[in-house]
Amino acid sequence: MPHVKLGVNIDHVATLRQARKDVDPDPVSAARVARSAGADLIVCHLRQDRRHIQDKDLHALRKVLKTGLHLELADRPEMIKIALDIQPDWVCIVPETPDEVTTEGGLDLKGGKAGSLDKTIKRLKDAGVGVSLFVDPEAVAVRMAHNLGADAVELCTSEYAKAVGRHKQHNELEKLELAGYLAHELKLELHAGHALDYSNVVPVAQIPHMRCLNIGFAVIARSLFMGLKPAVAEMKRLLQQQP
Repeated sequence: MPHVKLGVNIDHVATLRQARKDVDPDPVSAARVARSAGADLIVCHLRQDRRHIQDKDLHALRKVLKTGLHLELADRPEMIKIALDIQPDWVCIVPETPDEVTTEGGLDLKGGKAGSLDKTIKRLKDAGVGVSLFVDPEAVAVRMAHNLGADAVELCTSEYAKAVGRHKQHNELEKLELAGYLAHELKLELHAGHALDYSNVVPVAQIPHMRCLNIGFAVIARSLFMGLKPAVAEMKRLLQQQP
């Protein structure tokens, strides 16, 4: 079974800092700790409202992280310009609305709603940046990601994470598995994330062809009680469990 990479999202370290608009806790310091504990990627979402990660954080992270910087953002010209300037290793394009608490689902790519995504993806790829699209585990979305030229899909796992009862959870996991098989057939790298935690991550990590799981809130929440380094190390251990 191939190694499943762990991307640790540090947005909520910045959320706490922005509560006081101070310098601590520092997301860059959190990134260093996470990497030392086994994180393969550092993930952050530069939102248009700048509610957590700030532009200065990205510049600082790029200086510290020679590899493994994964940036989430909306397909907006000003955001893509920042990405091209920062040159992260990966950009994951996500949907974004001003009043959402967190990302509410995958990109809506149905019925010609992809807009300028093909041009955005080409610009990023031409600059040497890997591009993934955050999509729901549906065949039409995975196929559209391939047609648009993405390198990877990140499957939204929120419905799986919210599922109550073994039957419902099994059905949601099956959707992820089927979408994963299709992504592999289309030669898209397979990523997943959103609302995964220590109790539900193992079955997703064991999906065939899974390459990377991006996890943030659960790790940062647990770190309040046990420290960031052991919280990351525990999640990393779960990702390596064999079926």
